[in-house]
Amino acid sequence: MKLHQIWSKRLAIFALGTTIAISGGVISSPQLIKADTISASATSASSKANSIIALGQRYLGTPYKFGAKVGQTRNFDCSTLTKYIYDKYGISLPRTAAQQSKVGSYVSKSNWQKGDLLFFSVPGRPGVGHVGVYIGNNEMLNTYGAGGVKITKLNSYWNSHYITARRVL
Repeated sequence: MKLHQIWSKRLAIFALGTTIAISGGVISSPQLIKADTISASATSASSKANSIIALGQRYLGTPYKFGAKVGQTRNFDCSTLTKYIYDKYGISLPRTAAQQSKVGSYVSKSNWQKGDLLFFSVPGRPGVGHVGVYIGNNEMLNTYGAGGVKITKLNSYWNSHYITARRVL
């Protein structure tokens, strides 16, 4: 074999090895960064959900008033409660439960997480008429009727009126 051919093969092997090494780094680095970002994002969302729920629980017993004014805390309706507590953590929600049911991303019942918004029908009104915040253990933070802001078990009544859930965190 001539000297020229030997150097050509060595150069080709070197170039191929360098290309593989560089390509491997480019391909694997974003995956590592993405995994770290997802982990940090999930931790951040969980922490934010706990903070939102804790804030909402500070208002347990606050009277219910249909059509309550946005931004005040003397009374709430279901959607002004969710709007208020999410706004305090930088998540702007629309005014009504029906409007809120169109933001964020869909979540199936089997994948609910703390902080997900749950939407229900109410007697006498078509479509979404009520919203609550999933707090885990088959319970939601919400407000309606006597007793005002409360923690409610997701029993057969709520399951029979359930429409959808949305994730905004």
